Amino acid sequence: MTLDISTDKARLDLDVIHGFLMDAYWSRGIPRETVQRAIDGSLCFGGYVDGVGQVAFARVITDLATFAYLADVFVLPAYRGRGYSKQLVAAIMAHPQLQGLRRFMLATFDAHGLYAQDRSRGPSG
Repeated sequence: MTLDISTDKARLDLDVIHGFLMDAYWSRGIPRETVQRAIDGSLCFGGYVDGVGQVAFARVITDLATFAYLADVFVLPAYRGRGYSKQLVAAIMAHPQLQGLRRFMLATFDAHGLYAQDRSRGPSG
């Protein structure tokens, strides 16, 4: 199964995103309304599998000129181990609106290896 990655917010499944973030260590108990506001103010990436729906998500908080912060990155547990997180991060790093930034930041407790792989391929600039 291939992962279709899109920045179209109309395709995002708020139930999937909120459901995951409610239990994530970095956002435990987050209200649905807060998730919606965060999506509204961010450049979002959804990952979709045909016949399944949304299985991955990430959002980038950015001024689109000098700074970006990668947040809320996840692949649903049933779809891990298929390279989807690598595809998602690669799509984010290659996105045209994120090129030329001076600083691209991320805080992670459990996925240092994933992001270290893309460090040298960060947005050009």
